[in-house]
Parts: sequence; C-alpha cells; structure tokens
Amino acid sequence: MSLDKPYKHIPGTTIFDAEMGRLGYHLNQFCMSLMKAENRKRFKANERAYLDEWEMTEEQKQAVIDRDYNRMMATGGNIYFLAKIFSCDGISFQDAASTMTGMSQPDYAQMMLAGGRKPDANNTLPGEKNG
Repeated sequence: MSLDKPYKHIPGTTIFDAEMGRLGYHLNQFCMSLMKAENRKRFKANERAYLDEWEMTEEQKQAVIDRDYNRMMATGGNIYFLAKIFSCDGISFQDAASTMTGMSQPDYAQMMLAGGRKPDANNTLPGEKNG
C-alpha cells in the first residue's frame, strides 16, 4: 500500500521513489546487465529472448522493445539505469531525452540551453496543495 505522496501529481513528472524502485527492480537490473559487452551482444542479437530471461512485466518488456522511455519510467525504470539502453543503441542522453518530450533533438537542446521547460503558474493539479 502506498503512502500519501504530495508529489504524486506533478504534471509531466514521474518521481522515482522506493515504491517505483520496487516496481522497476527487474527492469533496472536488466538495464545494468547491459554494462557487459557480452550481454549487449546477446540483447542486440535477439532482444525478446534476452528480455524473457528477466522477471519483468510484459508491459516493461514491450516498452523496452518499443524504446518507449516514458513507459519504462512509468513502470519503475530509473532514467540513469535506462541510459544503459540508449547507450547500447548508440544514442546520446540528449537524443533519448528529446524522444521523451516529443521534441526534435535540436529543439530539445535549444530549450535546455534556454533554461529548460518553464513551469506554469504552479506544479500541482487544481485543488491540490503544493507540498
């Protein structure tokens, strides 16, 4: 049972906390396995077969296959662990982050150089307290 989390509804944000860590444990361990060259080779040779060696949910496995980093984070993936996947694919952190925003890499880079996303009036949903 999860605790009351005042940060739960920050629009556009997935908070990685202990509960998410438990949810994504096997996904994150899979990601860490990609630090070894032989595992990257096996993964690239047959992604599905390699993923099936891990106790991940089907949703997590499909998110990896689709390279849907937002879905991976929503199912417990930590961005620093997920970086092993896009590194395995030969793309930069910035390129991967741009896919998470729906922006092109140049547009994403320019936004970040300009100070990042601008928050609206506040960072909570209507009717909630900013905790």
